[in-house]
Amino acid sequence: MTPHADPQAGAAVKAADRAHVFHSWSAQGLIDPLAVAGAEGSYFRDYDGNRYLDFTSGLVYTNIGYQHPKVVAAIQEQAGKLATFAPAFAVEPRSEAARLIAERTPGDLDKIFFTNGGAEAVENAIRMARLHTGRPKVLSAYRSYHGGTATAINVTGDPRRWANDNGTAGVVHFWGPFLYRSPFYASTESEECARALQHLEDTIAFEGPQTIAAIILETIPGTAGIMTPPPGYLAGVREICDRYGIVFVLDEVMAGFGRTGKWFAAEHFDVVPDLMTFAKGVNSGYVPLGGVAISAEIAATFDKRPYPGGLTYSGHPLACAAAVATIQVMEEEKVVEHAAHIGETVLGPGLRELAERHPSVGEVRGLGVFWSLELVRDRETREPLVPYNAAGEAAAPMAAFGAACKKNGLWPFINMNRTHAVPACNVTEAEVKEGLAALDAALSVADAYVA
Repeated sequence: MTPHADPQAGAAVKAADRAHVFHSWSAQGLIDPLAVAGAEGSYFRDYDGNRYLDFTSGLVYTNIGYQHPKVVAAIQEQAGKLATFAPAFAVEPRSEAARLIAERTPGDLDKIFFTNGGAEAVENAIRMARLHTGRPKVLSAYRSYHGGTATAINVTGDPRRWANDNGTAGVVHFWGPFLYRSPFYASTESEECARALQHLEDTIAFEGPQTIAAIILETIPGTAGIMTPPPGYLAGVREICDRYGIVFVLDEVMAGFGRTGKWFAAEHFDVVPDLMTFAKGVNSGYVPLGGVAISAEIAATFDKRPYPGGLTYSGHPLACAAAVATIQVMEEEKVVEHAAHIGETVLGPGLRELAERHPSVGEVRGLGVFWSLELVRDRETREPLVPYNAAGEAAAPMAAFGAACKKNGLWPFINMNRTHAVPACNVTEAEVKEGLAALDAALSVADAYVA
């Protein structure tokens, strides 16, 4: 056993969890959560002394890794000065966090409404859009995830919506571009872009543009597959929104704060939304924080008219102090530039090399430290390794792949027939190569299911 091993303590943690913790998105009697003893940098460990390289960044939020000493110190210092204060007051960490975020958002997104996380950010962005326009409907894409609260889950496009969808939330879904599994029978990115934009135009026409408050998109869809939009698509959506007076909302909860090698993924596409949601990487998840970056025009709507929304912990001092420290660390250590470099020179090329050798890999796609491997049974037909939304025995091939990753010390991010490579933005070259080696071994397991 290693010095960190303490199976008895781990058993106690597990027992208390199983007795009292109700877990997200789970059948409670069918899960077996790992008891975690600690974490540092790109790794975490269990109570049996096993160490795992975290290729999930928590839930794609530990952008500067676990336990960065400067952020931990900032939280401790803020707790000693002013641990909490109501959101109606001006307090230094809240003001400074807002300033630093506004400096990095594109265009005139200079007002920041703080929330506790991404779902609440989406809730409030949509509320702002509806109040600003006086219109009821929101358009969002299939293959998307925007959060688990009432409105956010309705605009979500993946199966987690189904059990929560009341059908009366004023949400209309449409197909976004995804050339590998094109719903438009496109064969090139330019075709996919043009046909996806035409589909969106047609949807707007049949829904009535005068009824549509907002179009919300993940700049690069995350959990749904890390599908980088084709050149021109987001600019085309921006033009459509301008033409019909529709608010354009970009969800950067997962893609923001260095994940794609830019502060925000929108920078890759030279597009500025009217509202932008963020969370996760804003403070590496050390204290819950999210928010909405608001354009001057929409902010002006509420200059004399009260905004009917708020949160007890909006801009919590500890969370904002963590955000200030995180942004400073990212600047000082050039974390955003590092993420771009790692993606271009190590992670992206390494994943593509794996794809050349493993027939279970149908496609590799991504930017920065935001990558996805599409696993298939047949490269020609592109049949997924497991069916859409598979569970139980139908999901066995992906379960076997995941078990092989863990056996080799890699904690994988798995969703449906994909594994995502989303390590910390400051992951080292050596750590990436370690992760690639573990993926190499695990993909051999997936290869056994190829037709």
